[in-house]
Amino acid sequence: MPTIADFTADLPGGKQVNLADKLGKVLLVVNTASKCGFTPQYDGLEALHQKYGAQGFEVLAFPCNQFGGQEPGSAEEIDQFCKVNFGLSFPLMAKVEVNGPGAPPLYDWLKKEAPGLMGSKSIKWNFTKFLIDRQGKVVRRYAPTDKPESIAKDIEKLL
Repeated sequence: MPTIADFTADLPGGKQVNLADKLGKVLLVVNTASKCGFTPQYDGLEALHQKYGAQGFEVLAFPCNQFGGQEPGSAEEIDQFCKVNFGLSFPLMAKVEVNGPGAPPLYDWLKKEAPGLMGSKSIKWNFTKFLIDRQGKVVRRYAPTDKPESIAKDIEKLL
């Protein structure tokens, strides 16, 4: 059965991260956007990162422009926006598509492991979140309306 260790993720600039290096950590994988009504959730994601990072928690944020064109910028523009407006200290991955034929295998796997409402495989909007345990298995999918702070108790159980 696949785990997150079977995948890679691209960083801005084309370098790849082998996600096998993330085994042993609790991860929150999130598709993000800078011009979305949920963009203030970056504050909550950063707070989780600050609170639990030393215990082995990490946020993997994937900017995505598939929903309402709400992430139109370049990698540099997105990074600058997030640092200036939200003080982000966790890294942003390269911009991705989360649905359709352009989606990376990681997102196909996440959607299969944790379908949405009524078994839907597609991601409906920005800030859909997937919680991954230390063994690299998907524990739960959270809707865009689920604020990061509401996930804290689930993160604590896995740490």
